[in-house]
Amino acid sequence: FNKRLMNIIILSRNASLYSTQSLVDAARRRNHYVRVIDHMACDLIIESEKSKIFFNNQPIEKIDAVIPRIGSTATTYGAAVIRQFESQGVFSTLHAEPLLKARDKLSCLQILGSHGIGVPKTVYVSNPYTMPFLLEQMAPYPIIIKLVSGTQGMGVILAENKSNAESILEAFYTTKEKVILQKFIKEAQGADIRAFVVDGEIVGAMKRQARPGDFRSNLHRGGTSELITLTSQEEETALKSVEILGLKIAGVDMLKTHIGPVVLEVNASPGLEGIEGTTGVDIAGKIIQFVEKNRK
Repeated sequence: FNKRLMNIIILSRNASLYSTQSLVDAARRRNHYVRVIDHMACDLIIESEKSKIFFNNQPIEKIDAVIPRIGSTATTYGAAVIRQFESQGVFSTLHAEPLLKARDKLSCLQILGSHGIGVPKTVYVSNPYTMPFLLEQMAPYPIIIKLVSGTQGMGVILAENKSNAESILEAFYTTKEKVILQKFIKEAQGADIRAFVVDGEIVGAMKRQARPGDFRSNLHRGGTSELITLTSQEEETALKSVEILGLKIAGVDMLKTHIGPVVLEVNASPGLEGIEGTTGVDIAGKIIQFVEKNRK
């Protein structure tokens, strides 16, 4: 009998996703009992010191750990479900506050920048009247315009010049979308680096290259990836970024520049398919080991 048997819940909207399945397999290989539960289908009852979580009208009880896989469409409610588990003393691989900080691209860059981490020059536009002035501050072009809430390279547009940028921003304003402007880092040549961190250690790293004619290197957008060894500066930047945000599992996306690595974003619920496929590392297994180590 394995003394380390645990009752683990994976919070995921879709049990058939590669990342979710990989975690389920890794947990079962180590003889743990694991269930996938959709966090959006959880009901929360909040009372002083006896809060409960229900799923399909059944209370979720006697859980040793939760592994949240919270997509960008479910951030706020996902964070509430995590907080409810934490209030019951259940170990979670992702805490609610770091998820909220990392998921908001603006606050993520503000926090990292204030701690001396390299970030691309970024402008947040909240007032259409100051837009022409801000667009002048962003020269030389091209620049990147990003939806604050976009993921997987969606909602990221390259503006070739100022008038091009103005029309893109006007379109976003009519839909009430929040956007940020960012320096386009040409020297990266459409490549970025994803460093995968588990419990203060880099467990895998890959370089992602955009397909010809595109600048977005996301694998979902047809980019390619290869295994790389990080420089000591890249390692330090990735580990420090994750620590500053309070995350235990994260994907840190960086660009190589002549002044050192620049962090584009930190993903609090990073996918496993690209990194496991590229590096050949059993990252899901490392996540389960991290859970075992922290079992309450």
